[in-house]
Amino acid sequence: MPAPIDVYGSVVSYYTGKLEGYLRYKEIPYRFVAYGPAEQRRVRRQTGAGQIPAVELPDGRWMTDTTPMIDWFEAQRPEPAVVPVDPLQGFFSRLVEDHAEEWLWRPAMHYRWSYRRDALLVSRCLAEELMVGIPAPGFAKRLLLRRRQHGGWVRGDGVTPETRAHVEGCYIDALASLEAIFATRPFLLGEAPTLADFGFFASMFRHFSQDPTPSAIMRERAPGVYEWQARLWNARASTTDGALVSGVPEDWGPILDRVGSAYLPYLCANAEGWRAGARRHDAEIEGVRYRNLPVSQYRVWCLERLREHFEALPPDAKAAARARLEAHGCFEPLFRIETPGSRYPADDVPFRGLKVHYDLRGRER
Repeated sequence: MPAPIDVYGSVVSYYTGKLEGYLRYKEIPYRFVAYGPAEQRRVRRQTGAGQIPAVELPDGRWMTDTTPMIDWFEAQRPEPAVVPVDPLQGFFSRLVEDHAEEWLWRPAMHYRWSYRRDALLVSRCLAEELMVGIPAPGFAKRLLLRRRQHGGWVRGDGVTPETRAHVEGCYIDALASLEAIFATRPFLLGEAPTLADFGFFASMFRHFSQDPTPSAIMRERAPGVYEWQARLWNARASTTDGALVSGVPEDWGPILDRVGSAYLPYLCANAEGWRAGARRHDAEIEGVRYRNLPVSQYRVWCLERLREHFEALPPDAKAAARARLEAHGCFEPLFRIETPGSRYPADDVPFRGLKVHYDLRGRER
């Protein structure tokens, strides 16, 4: 049996849960390492960033960022692939994964830190896990976490009285779309999980299914989604048999509609802010005005990466992908920005590290 990798993270972490779900499914041995103060210093020293999850390989190399890490693991252990081998399915799996994990971040953080019961529960967990040994009263640690997270990733990420209903609607709509799919098959593309499943798993597992307020909504409105996230956590590649459906299913339509009407326009607004050298930007999404959003270099890279995957398609698949993208209003915003220019390194991304999210002052990747 190969030596296990070390995964530095948190038991309530959005992206740590995504990576753990993938590693469990692929049966890649790992040890979970709680991201306490000493571990935070070590990760920063080794990777240059304080984000989780961070992975230390048995040979001493370090990696960060779940999406390129999964690509790297897929290259090392290609069978069974979580990125479908069919080019059209592979592209749309990547598109849906990117949308699911990035677009649902805001409602996930809103439900966690805007609702008192949720914030009290999670701040206790984080204080005990990430701030162990820090000489301060427990109530002060918890209060610091609640204020910092709400200020940075709720108010600081555009959740206001004017946008709150839209933010919560993103979660409700995602539940409805997924519930319709899981009424007919166990995973998004058939009998086995794909990258698209792991994209949705990030928010649905460690946030929406566990935090009290969104968990109650999920159990009431979408029990099939509640069942799916447990099924995915329990799935193993060696015992998960079955084929994928053909092509890109019609019941993905509502998800792709939201990619076209909300997520890609948001990526474009962010990229325009990046190109202008701004630190904050505004965006109008589905008729709702979001003000003073942080400009994210990482999300410029997301837009670039999706375009690269589209351009790499063989001609027949590219024509079919374009037709489907246009049908859902996705094609024009995907290519609206002529040169996004993220300036992220093209090679060895998981080893160089995309310095984006989580420490005690911020968020995770």
